[in-house]
Amino acid sequence: MIKSSKIPGRNRDGRDVTKITRIGYNPEPDFTKPILEIAPEKKERMFSRLLFLYGKEKAERIMPELERILKVHYAHKPEALITAEKYFVAKERFTEKDMVLITYGDMIKGQGSTPLATLHNFVDTYNLGAINTLHILPFFPYSSDRGFSVVNFKAVDRRLGSWVDILNMAANYDLMFDGVLNHCSSKSRMFKEFLRGNPHFKNFFISYESPDELTPDQRRKIFRPRTSDILTKFHTIDGPRYVWTTFSEDQVDINFRDPYALRELIRGLLYYVRRGADIIRLDAVTYIWAEPGTECVQLPETHEIVKLLRDVMDTVAPNVALITETNVPHEDNISYFGNGNDEAHMVYNFALPPLVLHTFYREDATALSRWAQDLELPSGSATFFNMLDTHDGIGLMGVKGILAQQDIDFITQKAKAHGALISYKMTEDMTEEPYEINSTWWSAINADNCDEDVLFQVRRYVASRSIALVLQGVPAIYAHGTIGTPNDYELVAKSKQNRDINRGVIDSTSLAQAFEDPNSKLSLLRHYASKLYHTRTGHRAFHPHGEQRVLMISPDVFTVLRSSPEKDQYILTMTNVTNRVCHVEISLNELKIEGKKWFDLLAEKEWSAAGGKLLVELQSYDIVWLTPSLKPRPIDSRELR
Repeated sequence: MIKSSKIPGRNRDGRDVTKITRIGYNPEPDFTKPILEIAPEKKERMFSRLLFLYGKEKAERIMPELERILKVHYAHKPEALITAEKYFVAKERFTEKDMVLITYGDMIKGQGSTPLATLHNFVDTYNLGAINTLHILPFFPYSSDRGFSVVNFKAVDRRLGSWVDILNMAANYDLMFDGVLNHCSSKSRMFKEFLRGNPHFKNFFISYESPDELTPDQRRKIFRPRTSDILTKFHTIDGPRYVWTTFSEDQVDINFRDPYALRELIRGLLYYVRRGADIIRLDAVTYIWAEPGTECVQLPETHEIVKLLRDVMDTVAPNVALITETNVPHEDNISYFGNGNDEAHMVYNFALPPLVLHTFYREDATALSRWAQDLELPSGSATFFNMLDTHDGIGLMGVKGILAQQDIDFITQKAKAHGALISYKMTEDMTEEPYEINSTWWSAINADNCDEDVLFQVRRYVASRSIALVLQGVPAIYAHGTIGTPNDYELVAKSKQNRDINRGVIDSTSLAQAFEDPNSKLSLLRHYASKLYHTRTGHRAFHPHGEQRVLMISPDVFTVLRSSPEKDQYILTMTNVTNRVCHVEISLNELKIEGKKWFDLLAEKEWSAAGGKLLVELQSYDIVWLTPSLKPRPIDSRELR
């Protein structure tokens, strides 16, 4: 196994930097070396979590088993990794150099002994020199939902490759694995054992002898991301059983009210750590604890499980991050930060994509700017995962309470006019409500029937993507987003699944041919995006924990002032969200930065300030990143709020 560990060092200026090393876990535990000693306060904290979830009797029975699992994991560590973890700096877990590519393991067609090897080759060739982290969507054997109905959580799908392919990628990139912990496939061994009456799996799933045991009132309260029935009928050795299935008939929810299920979850996640996971994505975690009579989402028990998983990682894998995927209203979403130190290290910024669409559809940055002004990170070890496109779609739940319903309806209708499909959820009054926009990001920004000049479309597209680069957090881009793929209606017609509009296979040979034409969309996109990505990852001011101040200088321009954690580098970012030329006037007193000369890092030209004001002209969908030529005076962090 190859593992990433970040060890601090100092450059010639004395600034802390990180040195990346790759250290592998031993394939077998070594019990000849000292056994892990868990600090009393950590044991007490984990026991309190179990006590909350299961009560005193069960907690006392489970705790020794949890300790055993942690000790076994620790015994796999070589001394080099144990030493490296002592130097780990939490505030440098993520830096300005981090940029994530989201992709399926078999999304790329091209040269390679296996699909995973092909993916590796593709990223090495076309990653624009900025991608350092790969989120490989579930690469396990599955029966449906493009990998999210897992049959075997510990195997690599043979159609994709093997663990060797994963470890080879881990030698060059940080990796994000999916912890699909809410459910498993109805074809999995675990569920088959349940059907066969194996007593170990009797309570592993939520089941009823009759569907009427779940009352109409209880059904109405359940928050559903789907319109299908919550219960699915299966035939077992003990007769018919109606099993809880939040997402589909093939995806059976795991019952974490059974401590055995929680134990297996922890064992599985630590196995991923030993197999190369630097980040573990807790998929659909908000649904993990089902309690009839409630909405069955983001319950206190759900947060307690995430906190327990954080305790586990802090104890035996401190350099591994947890990210929660919770497509819920923004305030509920950021609750998974906990107090900033006890829950997720990173949360999906689900409000961002629909807000960016709203901004570019309205050609008005006001709503986005007001929301971004209020963004705050709860600690120096937590940050946002800033994505615009994913393998699913553009969720709408994140802007509930941020945008008015008429604005959400406007986004939906505008996206439909661009060629998008819409997926629905069931409301409490048993009616359907738009839940997500299904579209590639290119088609969402540039209508499928658009006859505009390709360069104009590319500039608008890159301008929209720049928003995720300038805000605090770690930026991520879906594979189709890197090449501006339009909607795939043929695949949807074949599969009858809306989400497949954004899940087609990318032909690397066709890409190579397109890149040979300097005027092609791909060449233009690569030219503009490459400069943007390289500049972003090369400047400390974009560190996830550098300060940010959102300025309301014009509704036409989204403006953010970023500064490095050391307050020795400042970048003023401006994105024209309109198709009009904009003239912007900014007071240097408002910026609190002294500097008569400002250098545009993207266009590589200089702007001059006069009379205490900086005047900048932005062409349609222009992106300007300015840094003062003169060293700015230090700014108190309170001034940036």
